[in-house]
Amino acid sequence: MNCKQFNTIKLEEVLQNLGHLPTKQNEKEAWYLNPFGTENNASFKINKNLNCWYLYSEGIGGNNTDFMIKYLKTSVKEVLEWVEKQNFSSFQQQSFQNLNLENLHKNYEILEIKNIQHSALLEYLNDRKVANQVKFIQEIHYRMNGKNYFGIGFKNDSGGYEIRNKFAKICLGKKDITTIKNDSKNVKIFEGFFDFLTFKNIEKYLEKEPSDYIILNSVSMIYKAQKSLEDYKNIELYFDNDEAGNRVVEILKKELNNVEDGRILYSGFKDLNEYLIQRTNEVQKQYKPRFKR
Repeated sequence: MNCKQFNTIKLEEVLQNLGHLPTKQNEKEAWYLNPFGTENNASFKINKNLNCWYLYSEGIGGNNTDFMIKYLKTSVKEVLEWVEKQNFSSFQQQSFQNLNLENLHKNYEILEIKNIQHSALLEYLNDRKVANQVKFIQEIHYRMNGKNYFGIGFKNDSGGYEIRNKFAKICLGKKDITTIKNDSKNVKIFEGFFDFLTFKNIEKYLEKEPSDYIILNSVSMIYKAQKSLEDYKNIELYFDNDEAGNRVVEILKKELNNVEDGRILYSGFKDLNEYLIQRTNEVQKQYKPRFKR
């Protein structure tokens, strides 16, 4: 890796890797306590759009390389040697651009599969409001194109894994649907596994009984699910509110008589998970303690 490549990695991830978390942030910027010293007020700012930093207490700033030179008190060469030993997930997107996506499953090696433990993955799940559904997912460490990566893994019926983290969205192995059986005559179909995890969070509040579940892992995989749908008494659909979702709902309604479009629950939102995130944030804001001065 060279300096140009290293500077494209999100500085937020570099800081998190070093054990530094923001004291406050929004979509455009993040503020940290001085990572080079000790202070009580955050004076270290990241511009997320430019991926650069500025330390107001010292009047200095720069890119990732500048940061690590000062942080490690070393040379550019030694910084790049340090970077090569790290596992920056936001660099995955660059690595994947050089691969044939149709043969992606042939270019990887799974190193470890375990329960979700990594703080970055737990934080991501918490941000998506599904941190309590870890029984359906695993932490996958894998090697691809000479680099080690990790992510949240959701297994499909062919033994492949949908891999997700804050920076990556890929499939390791053969693309397929995921079927979860509960010996039910009812089935609920989801476009992606985060929507399935979301539904499991709110299922009891909707007064829905556990059923069979089919997660497409891509709306284009609907043809794989269609083969088994005729056996169900009721079919509920929870797709994205977009053109692709509309098209699949229309197709299934024409072919089957027992189809219900569940998207009325999150009308006005991109998908079920976005609905849960916003509703949860609104509730937390509403009940946030207010202290009198």
